[in-house]
Amino acid sequence: MEQKWKKSSPELGKVLDAALIRFTCDKKPMFGSPVFWINRNMFAGVHEDNLFIRLSENDRQEIVKKYPAARPFEPIKGRIMKEYIVLPESIYTDKGLFEEWLKRAHAYAASLPPKVKKGAK
Repeated sequence: MEQKWKKSSPELGKVLDAALIRFTCDKKPMFGSPVFWINRNMFAGVHEDNLFIRLSENDRQEIVKKYPAARPFEPIKGRIMKEYIVLPESIYTDKGLFEEWLKRAHAYAASLPPKVKKGAK
C-alpha cells in the first residue's frame, strides 16, 4: 500500500529556513518537504507537521529525558528513522534552544563520512 503524506507545514519550513540561514548546508526536498543536508547526510527537515533533526545517541537520550514531548521520527507507521527526533514546539519556538539543538544536529551529521552519490544503474 502506497504511503500518502500530508503536505508539509509551510510555517515549519519557514522556521527551519530562518534558523539555518547561517549554517553551511544544502537544502533539497525529501518527502516533498524541505530537508537540509551536509556532506549528503540529512540532519534536519520538515515532514507533515513535524520538525525533525538527526542527533548522536547521547544527544537523543538527553533531549528525550529533558523534553518528554520529543519523540523518534516515524515518517511511515512502524518505520522509525533511528537517529532522528521530532522536536516539540517548546524547542523550535525558543530561538536560542532551537539553535543549540540545530548546532548539535549539524555537527553530528558533519562528523559522519560523506555519502557517496549513487551512480545510475
